[in-house]
Amino acid sequence: MRASAAYALAAAALVAACGPVPLQQAETECLEDARLAVQPRGEIGFGAGTGGASGFADITISSDYILGRDPSAVFDACVINKSGQRPSQPLYSRSDWKG
Repeated sequence: MRASAAYALAAAALVAACGPVPLQQAETECLEDARLAVQPRGEIGFGAGTGGASGFADITISSDYILGRDPSAVFDACVINKSGQRPSQPLYSRSDWKG
């Protein structure tokens, strides 16, 4: 009987995690999606030491960039998907947009 209650509680927590987030949080999270629609992001690093040469590369390319989607449309769709509401202001009029 206890296991059933634990499973029910876990299921309820998972369902709650899938629910909408507050509008402001959705807008903040969706800015990165909009930025990735403008251009890929990444880091490349090289170094040398007593152990020899080393390097790394981390590149993120979104399908929105590849498809040439408008960052504003990407932002709007993301915010609606996450919060269930339209953005409070257009992407291009946001002071934190530097795309």
